[in-house]
Amino acid sequence: MSMPAPSGANPATLGVLPYGPLAQSQEPQDYHAIWELLEAVTDPEIPVVNLREMGILRAVRLGAQGLEVVITPTYSGCPAMGQMEDDVASALSQAGVAARVVTQLAPAWSTDWMTPEGREKLRAYGIAPPVKSACAAANGTQVVAFATRKVAGKGLAPLDTVPCPQCGSDHTTEISHFGSTACKALYRCLKCMEPFDYFKPY
Repeated sequence: MSMPAPSGANPATLGVLPYGPLAQSQEPQDYHAIWELLEAVTDPEIPVVNLREMGILRAVRLGAQGLEVVITPTYSGCPAMGQMEDDVASALSQAGVAARVVTQLAPAWSTDWMTPEGREKLRAYGIAPPVKSACAAANGTQVVAFATRKVAGKGLAPLDTVPCPQCGSDHTTEISHFGSTACKALYRCLKCMEPFDYFKPY
């Protein structure tokens, strides 16, 4: 399946979609087929969500060397990134799609890129999704919040309230700022007493 770019297409923006194949996209129908094909490629560490739902799959576009599929890691040292590249390349190859996988680090991945469906799948899987946006608007500019605590008056503001994905209780506490992976924190519910991972806002 070799797909030339449509006439008048802008290679810099072709196929760049925040949540995958949106209805208002101007990309050709064949590119939508690639997005649909890649729906089956899941996160190696969280197999209930696919790469599009996680916001890792960023674009299907025409590059200087032909068709490209762009992925962005959740953080630059993510140990699963090599597996993600291989899985995307394998899915393309098995479907006969001539395309290369491009890893793009900028702009940096944000939990704001997760889809609502992906967040709900995380919750159902037992991982609490981010409870707030990772960015705050300031004079029209998106400002990344790097810390969950901030100086407020005489001390530190409390951590965000993270609902338990098991029972829904807001009565939870952070046990460790790092959980099963660096992008998650370990929490415990003080109602049902179950520990759970919380996907930290980035």
